[in-house]
Order: sequence, then C-alpha cells, then structure tokens
Amino acid sequence: MQKLTTQILAHAAALPEGTPVSAKELLHLGSRAAIDQTLSRLVGRGQLFRAGRGLYVHPVETRFGERPPSVETVVQAIGKSKGEIIASHGAAAANALGLTTQVPVRAIYLTSGPSRTVAVGAQSIELRHAPGWQLAMAGRPAGEAIRALAWLGKGSTGNALQALKKRLPPGVLHEMVGARARLPTWLAEQVSQLVVHG
Repeated sequence: MQKLTTQILAHAAALPEGTPVSAKELLHLGSRAAIDQTLSRLVGRGQLFRAGRGLYVHPVETRFGERPPSVETVVQAIGKSKGEIIASHGAAAANALGLTTQVPVRAIYLTSGPSRTVAVGAQSIELRHAPGWQLAMAGRPAGEAIRALAWLGKGSTGNALQALKKRLPPGVLHEMVGARARLPTWLAEQVSQLVVHG
C-alpha cells in the first residue's frame, strides 16, 4: 500500500499545477478499490485536495508551506481534462473590466459541461452550464466584454458600451462586432452600437 501511495503522489506531483487526477487514470498502478482507498487516505492526510467528485489535485509547495492550486488554474485544468469550454462569469468579467464595483462573493464559472460545484481546499467553485454564445471567445477580452454586457442586462448596457469603447483596443471592439451573429438579438443590437457610433 505504501508503494501505491508513493506512486500516486509522484504521478500527481509530476502534473502541471492544478491538473486534476482521477482514479481511472491510475488503474495501471493497482485495483480500483485500492486506488480509491489510497486517494481517500491522501486527502485525509492533506497530501491531495479533492476537487470535485472523483477528482484530486496536488498541493502547491511555497516557502510558507503547502496551499491548494489557484482556482483559475484548477478550473482551466478541469475544462481541459473533461473537454469542456469554461469561461468567467459575467459578474467577474464586468468587475475586471471596471463596469461594476460589485465584487463576486463566490467563484462562478460558465461551462459547456454539466452544472456542478467543485471544491479546491476550502474554496467552493460553481460551474454553471451556459449556452454556447455565452462561452464564445472564452479567455479572450472580446468574450469577457460580451459576458459582462450579458450579465449587466438590456437596460444597463448603454453606459457600459461607452466605457468599453474607451478602455478596449479597436481590435477587441471589432472582434465583439464580428460575434453578433451568435448573440441574442437584444445583445447583438447593443453591440452594433460599436459600429454605428464608433
């Protein structure tokens, strides 16, 4: 059992920060029951963090001791391992772009996969299933701006569009305009103002 513990820890430690490990990936090391038992024991000892059902991440070594990987790193790694598109929630995007002073209390991300909650250490992350248009240009400034506008809603986009025109480079605004065909009509109409008045 000690050999299995060492092998699992070595496997998890060799992965990039925040990359989740699942029991199925470790079946070459032993039986499913032995792997599940060992993973559970490693979580109990604090040598691995549980990051959702059947997913585990290795802690990050710092000069102050061990800490869970960053939320952003874990979320992106989950997206990659599950083949999902994951993007920041509109509230977080609006805050990052200076369109609201409201700071999101909980970490919420939009996903092409199922809605679920993932824990990283003591932090809880909510992954919410979203329609494809909300996931367009994930990780790109134009996509962030569109998610921010969608979160602000129909009645609040006028001032936000003016602010975005001042803050974002022309290339990003052009990319937003180019995405209109994918957006709901009300949002496409708002984004069109970047052309009409631009």
